[in-house]
Amino acid sequence: MASQQITLFDLPSKEPNGTWSLNPWKTRLLLNYKGLDYKTEWLHYPEIAPRLSPHLPPNETGKAYTIPAILFPDGTYLMDSAKIASAIEQRYPSPPAHLSSPIVPQIENLTLETITPLFPILMHKISQVIITDKDYDYWVGQHTRALGMPLDEYERQAGGEKVWNAAQPALSELTALLKERQAEGPFFLGAEVSYADFVWVGCLVFVKRVDEGIFRELLDRSGAREVHERLLEACEPWLKRNDY
Repeated sequence: MASQQITLFDLPSKEPNGTWSLNPWKTRLLLNYKGLDYKTEWLHYPEIAPRLSPHLPPNETGKAYTIPAILFPDGTYLMDSAKIASAIEQRYPSPPAHLSSPIVPQIENLTLETITPLFPILMHKISQVIITDKDYDYWVGQHTRALGMPLDEYERQAGGEKVWNAAQPALSELTALLKERQAEGPFFLGAEVSYADFVWVGCLVFVKRVDEGIFRELLDRSGAREVHERLLEACEPWLKRNDY
């Protein structure tokens, strides 16, 4: 009888090992929430394309292979967190993640608009705190070439108050959406869990793993840190499994 176990392809990190990147966190949170049987196959950056290319075309750019990726028990490989979420919801509909709710794309966009401006103050720290020795030259080299400067110089030139100013509108809107439903429950849909929660929580735990100080500042600047802390606490059962 064929195994019914799912394989999640994820990125390793320095000790303590475990999921760190926001996109794999979305998928892992969803798998944990649905109580699905899965194992993790850790792929270093240079290993991603060789492992996945026999089974999948590259992403929309036509060049890259990305994490997360997943292997379903029927032999189907899939890449891209949004596509994976849709496939999981279709194959394993209970408990529901409410992927069809308009809140999901709204939170995906707001999360992107919050985290993208913060990358100048995160990139160098990621290289120091997260990236393994096996991945370091590949990862740092790739980003250094793209930016045209070392990552610490990028932080000096592009960091500072301006990154927070750029992130503030989306961060404030995320806070407002949580506050709207706080009388009903801690989630973006109030009492009901949805994939939208996993998108934002995945981002929050990513920032926390990279730098506690930036995480605290993110919550402080949100305008109502308690609503984000309530959401994190409510999702804690699905954050526990992150390393096997």
